[in-house]
Amino acid sequence: MSVRSEQPVAGPAVPALRTILVAAWAVFVKDLRTELRTRYALNAMVLFAACTAVMVSIGTTFIGLRRSEEALLIQASLLWVALLFAAITGLSRGFVHEEETRTLAALRLAAPPAAVYLGKFLLNLALLAVLGLITSVLFIILVRVQVGSPLAFLLMIAAGSLCLAAATTILAAIIARASFKSALFAVLAFPLLVPPLIIAIQGTAVSLDNAGLDPVRGALQFLVAYSVATFVTSLMLFRFVWEA
Repeated sequence: MSVRSEQPVAGPAVPALRTILVAAWAVFVKDLRTELRTRYALNAMVLFAACTAVMVSIGTTFIGLRRSEEALLIQASLLWVALLFAAITGLSRGFVHEEETRTLAALRLAAPPAAVYLGKFLLNLALLAVLGLITSVLFIILVRVQVGSPLAFLLMIAAGSLCLAAATTILAAIIARASFKSALFAVLAFPLLVPPLIIAIQGTAVSLDNAGLDPVRGALQFLVAYSVATFVTSLMLFRFVWEA
């Protein structure tokens, strides 16, 4: 009597996930090449951050020299204001460029909605990584901001940038067909970004002091949880926005 060995049959989930990831990477590479060729978003973001750092350094030269709690909060607030408005300036172009060049229909045929969202999210995350690094260096040099805990400072910038990328990606898709894109983007971004930015400012101010990693652990956990919740919600709702 022969016993037939039963082998587990792989479901369609793994191939489907692999297809989505490959398509997402293709969308990311396509957008990255376009951005490196035009440098519209990156130039606008870096220029805004540089102008903000220069104006802050000229107008408030005393801020970077003080180490009180209020001065550290002001330094962190100015840094995140520069990051926020620079991000609003450049990240809203993610889907607007597709609308202006009339490539939305081709992108809908070439990639599933989840892959499009992931590709755009990766591009925004890469742009924010460059923006966060440049803005932090400018503030440290021009405003003379002293970082007490570099590791905690970098983690706060990374976690806050993750929140910005997760929120701005879905917002850029929503405003792509609107008439007043920049104004609508700012209005929609305000309620989504105020809570994480408050936590990011407070955590960044603590990291500027010589406090180590433990005091900012709660802020990091909040920002990561907020990023995950926003990312998952946006990924679930993006199909309805994309196909509307």
